[in-house]
Amino acid sequence: MHIYIGFPIAFLVVVANSPIFALIGGIFFITTLRPPKNFIPNATGTNLLKTGIVILGLTISSSTASSLTSSYFFYISAYVLVVFFVGILLAKIFRIDFKLGLLISSGTAICGATAMAAVSQVINLKPKELLVSIGIIFLFNAFAIIAFPLIGKNLDMSFEQFGLFAAMAIHDTGSVVGAAMAYGDEALETAATLKLLRTLWLIPLIFVLGIFYKDENSKPQTPLFVLFFVLAIFIGTTLNLGNELTNLLKVVSNTLILGALFCIGTQINIKSISGINLRSFSYALILWLIALTFSFLFIYI
Repeated sequence: MHIYIGFPIAFLVVVANSPIFALIGGIFFITTLRPPKNFIPNATGTNLLKTGIVILGLTISSSTASSLTSSYFFYISAYVLVVFFVGILLAKIFRIDFKLGLLISSGTAICGATAMAAVSQVINLKPKELLVSIGIIFLFNAFAIIAFPLIGKNLDMSFEQFGLFAAMAIHDTGSVVGAAMAYGDEALETAATLKLLRTLWLIPLIFVLGIFYKDENSKPQTPLFVLFFVLAIFIGTTLNLGNELTNLLKVVSNTLILGALFCIGTQINIKSISGINLRSFSYALILWLIALTFSFLFIYI
């Protein structure tokens, strides 16, 4: 029964071409129909998102990607470092456990749940704390997909400005892509490129943490799909794809991303959200508000 209802909802999501509707549709499906556990595996949304982003890379010229990277590398790097170390300091003020503060700071500064999952493997964090932290980030991501396009329009941001804003201020790649897609194709290209540049900071972070926690756990996975995205940009540029094929690839990419957001919506964990305590939530929220402030400064200075 669930599959017969789930497919029409997913189809409507694609037809509506709305990232917000995709996420809400997934949440509605999982909370209302309550399908069996692992009805939609966790990896499904992640794989769809990665594939959609790589295909998007085929439609972005290397000159555009190079220009964005060279123009904003300093801003992205400064944002990551400032937010990370402010998060560590703020954790002491809130009397948050150091490892938990490290986890939330990493997720806020770099790439949300992906960074948090990778960091947790290195620092040997308790699974319950990881689950609750991801629940907090999920709430922020859901809010960002809905609110950020409205904020951008009210502030009359250009596509490039909004792409930078989303790439810096939103935690997870899926939510960055979803918010940017709702704003416009040019914003999506900018946001995806710069967000993956931000994600690359996960590599040196894991390397450094591995030195301090070398006796506690095994090697984490690195975001290899970022390299495939870069490769796709060069392939698309080299082959000089025509407008018709480029537009088709954009449609395929958008469809996969919408499907990914639907699947991500189905991964909401009521237990993890109900387990959120006020201190941890307040800490993560204030850190995010500080991160938002820095992103605005970087856009308008």
